[in-house]
This record gives sequence, structure tokens and C-alpha cells, in this order.
Amino acid sequence: MNTPATPTPTAATASIGSGLTSDLRGGRVQVSEKSMINSRADVNQLLPMKYGWAWEKYLAGCNNHWMPTEISMQADIALWRSPDGLTPDERLMVKRNLGFFATAESLVANNIVLAVYRHLTNPECRQYLLRQAFEEAVHTHTFQYICESLGLDEGELFNMYREVPSISDKDAWALQYTQHLEDPGFTTGTPDKDRAFLRDLIAFYVVFEGMWFYTGFAQILSLGRRNKLVGIAEQYQYILRDESIHLNFGIDTINQIRAENPHLWTSDFRAEVRTMLAEACELEIAYGRDTMPRDMLGLSADACAQYLRFITNRRCAQLGLEPVFGHTDNPFPWMSEVMDLGKEKNFFESRVIEYQTGSSLSWD
Repeated sequence: MNTPATPTPTAATASIGSGLTSDLRGGRVQVSEKSMINSRADVNQLLPMKYGWAWEKYLAGCNNHWMPTEISMQADIALWRSPDGLTPDERLMVKRNLGFFATAESLVANNIVLAVYRHLTNPECRQYLLRQAFEEAVHTHTFQYICESLGLDEGELFNMYREVPSISDKDAWALQYTQHLEDPGFTTGTPDKDRAFLRDLIAFYVVFEGMWFYTGFAQILSLGRRNKLVGIAEQYQYILRDESIHLNFGIDTINQIRAENPHLWTSDFRAEVRTMLAEACELEIAYGRDTMPRDMLGLSADACAQYLRFITNRRCAQLGLEPVFGHTDNPFPWMSEVMDLGKEKNFFESRVIEYQTGSSLSWD
């Protein structure tokens, strides 16, 4: 009788098999063996936990759970359909605002799933990333829900990143830092590659989620403060709460990698990061002027530019960098109050009976 040949293990099964065999021979994983990148510890073993801050953010994300379809859109639908409900400038701002966010959330989600998760080598951070990936899906769902509820042109909304220059410019800048999404052969493990990964984290967590979303938040939440599009404003308020945790997780992750790998944080790299933040700020200022060519809602393009410079300096401080701009005051102090949305806040007193849109929405 012929003896079946032993199959040659693939790289993946070999690594899994050798890892398990090594664990059996080498003893239990120790906390000291865990690290943010390039860890040799078993990524499947959550405990003993080393990065409690990552776990706390996972728990906070779970406590913040919400779904867009739990929020009433009836008043928004009526206002949008009313010829005099919003000014032409307000309608332009809303559509371009939604047009950027509609694809931006997908860009962030793809980066998390296809790159960040792969290269962060500790299970506490990966646990949070799984939660964040779900939240990005909820945010994308939110823009689909708004688009369908208001009866917006789906092709126009979801293609603005291709057709509106200020949105295209932002996305083109961001795509420089997604090269590793398309390169399955990319690995960390050398100073240059580790620094490339760190650069990508800064682009997506600090710039994309920590700077580029804030003009849009200020615009929509300013509408809500004037009792306009209150359903959309409430959804943005919950997105902002999620993004605040995303940003803080990203900052903590970057700073932890820096602490464990101080050789990456060279003077040249610090200068490069400050240049990145300055460029990103100017792109967002251009986007603000494009979406809001005239003053409205107590906002102006100049005030939004000042706000972005304030935010940029704040991000520099969080990364331990010198500010890019001189002292800049926050022109929108009310934004801080919005970010302090309590976890106990309820979504109206009613909930959607069935997922419907437009005039067919039914509420109890």
C-alpha cells in the first residue's frame, strides 16, 4: 500500500504550526514579550494584557454603540423638500459635505482592515481595530441612509471625490499613504519600513480622522444648532463621538510605537510630519472655502481656516511636536461642548419600526 506523501506546509500554516510548537516548548507568553510592531509573541493571546489603554478604548467604543436608522429623519426630509427650507449655499455645503464623508469613511475602513490590523502585532490593539472597523461601516451606512432619505443623487454624492477638485485633492494626498494596502508583500521590521508604517498611521489617524473631518463637523453641527437638519446633525454628533475615540487611539498608538522605537523619531522624520500636517491643513482650508464660499450659519471660511490651524497645532502637541502655526485661538468653543455628548443620551423617544426612507418612514 502506498503511503500518502506528507504535504509541504505553506508559509502561513508553517508559521502557525511552528508558533504553536514553539509555544508548547517555550512556555507561556510574558507581558514583556508583547510590543506594538514586530512582536514575536502570540497575537492570539489577549491575556496577560500589556496595553490597557487600547482595551479601555474598545470598551468605550462598545458603550457608544448606535445605528443611523434609530434617528428620525422626518423633519430633515420635510425641510429638504421645502423650496424655502434651506438657502442655495446651505444646500451646496450639505451636499459637498456628504460627498466627502461618503467615501472618506470607506478609505479609512480599508486602511484599517487591509494594512493597520496586519502590522499592529498585539491583540489588545487588534481588538479595538475590529470595533473601529465596524464603526466605520456604521458611518458609511449613515451617509447611505441620509442620501436615500433625502432622495439625493447617489451618483453625484458618491462620485464627488472624483469630480470636485478640493475633495479630489484631499483624497489624492491621502492615497499616497495607502500604497501598503495594495502591496501584500510589505512588512515591517526595518527602520525604513517601520517609519513608513508610522507615517501611514499619522496620515490616517491624525490627518484624516483628526483634522479633515472637523470642517464638516462644524458645518453640519452649526445647522443643527439653528434647528435645521436636526436628524443629520444628531448623526454627525454621534460620528464625532466615535471619531474622538478613533483619534485618541491613533495618537496613543503612534506615541507608544515611538516610545518603543525611539530610533524612528528622528529630527528629519519630525520635520517631515510637521510638513505633512501643514500641507493637510491647507488642503482642508481650500475644501472649506469650496464648500462655503459665503458666510452662513455663524460660520465663515476664514473662521474655519482659523479653526483648522488651531486643530493642527493641537495635533502637533499631542505628538510632542512644535506647533506649525503661531498661537491660534479656537473660534468655535461650542465644538468642545458637542464632543462631550453624554453616553446616557437617548435617540429621541421613538425608534424606527422598519427601515424605510422618505415619506414612508414609520415611527412609534
